[in-house]
Amino acid sequence: MIKIENLHKSFGDTLVLSGIDIEVKKGEIIVIIGSSGTGKSTLLRCVNFLEQADKGIITIGDATVNAEKHTKSDVIALRRKTGFVFQNYALFSHLTARQNIAEGLITVRGWKKAEALKEAQQILDEIGLSDKGDSYPAALSGGQQQRVGIGRAMAFKPELLLFDEPTSALDPEWVGEVLALMKKLAIAHQTMLVVTHEMQFAKEVADRVIYMANGEIVEQGSPNELFNNPQSPQLKKFLNQIQR
Repeated sequence: MIKIENLHKSFGDTLVLSGIDIEVKKGEIIVIIGSSGTGKSTLLRCVNFLEQADKGIITIGDATVNAEKHTKSDVIALRRKTGFVFQNYALFSHLTARQNIAEGLITVRGWKKAEALKEAQQILDEIGLSDKGDSYPAALSGGQQQRVGIGRAMAFKPELLLFDEPTSALDPEWVGEVLALMKKLAIAHQTMLVVTHEMQFAKEVADRVIYMANGEIVEQGSPNELFNNPQSPQLKKFLNQIQR
């Protein structure tokens, strides 16, 4: 069980998250939609403490962290249960694809180098990049770099995968291959929390869609409920704007 309770976050005088509550079941795929600047990415970053929330409690499995009162070991235990996929790939340019995937296993999990590299190659096989293990990021397409980024997150076998607009930095021709990999993960019942502007992906893959506006959850439900029968004026306006 994954639980986010009463999460608040401000940057200076600007309130970004206002009392967010979300529960995620094992194997559930939740897609978060909304206009830019509504706190979606900040929410993901607060879940694994890339940003520290001002208030709230986050529980992933047997790890629980109170934003107002916690230890460093509490945060480490929480992060060990998550994998984060960034919109700008965030790969190490001086490491090969195989090394990028293996790096966290070596430095964070303490694996021996040979074991980590072997695991990294198996992941490259899974994500369709078997022959790219020795390639550096500069030699990979945007879609291939993002797939390596997903592979790196997969290496930890996380209880929760967090995707922060994973296709927003991609040229249109590379979007499909990244979404296809995410769909493959969904079929394997990987628990995911996904911030995206890809509405078709949300319709096809999400178990539940959350619409956020002004740092709050305005509406949530199945893709059919949200896209075909929106209740709130904000969501109706948002859908009308993106469908033009």
